[in-house]
Amino acid sequence: QVQLVESGGGLVQAGGSLRLSCAASGRTFSSPSMGWFRQAPGKEREFVAAITWSAGNTGYADSVKGRFTISRDNAKNTVLLQMNSLKPEDTAVYYCAASKLGTVVTIASWYDYWGQGTQVTVSS
Repeated sequence: QVQLVESGGGLVQAGGSLRLSCAASGRTFSSPSMGWFRQAPGKEREFVAAITWSAGNTGYADSVKGRFTISRDNAKNTVLLQMNSLKPEDTAVYYCAASKLGTVVTIASWYDYWGQGTQVTVSS
C-alpha cells in the first residue's frame, strides 16, 4: 500500500503561483511513477503532469505546458507541482496519484493509489 497526502492548495488571483506537495509513504518502491490530476465541478478528472522517481522523466498536459513544473525529492518521498501564471480555468481539486508502471503515465485508470485531493481556486 502507498499513502499519499497532498498540501499547498488555496485561493490565488489570476497570474499568481502556487506550489502543491504530495508526500508518499508506505511501499513507495512499488510505485515508480507519480502524477497529478485535477477535477473541476461537472467535469471529468484530467491529467496534469507526471514524473518517474528514478530517471525523473516528465510529461505534461498541453494546457499546462510552460506554466507548471513537476519535480520530485527522492530523499523525502515528495512530489511537487509548481504552478505559475495561474488562470481561472485551472480551478479544480488537484489529486496526487501513484502508479506501479515504470514510465510516465497519463491515464487515470493506470494509477493504483490516490490522495484525498487539495482545492485550488484561481480568481479572475
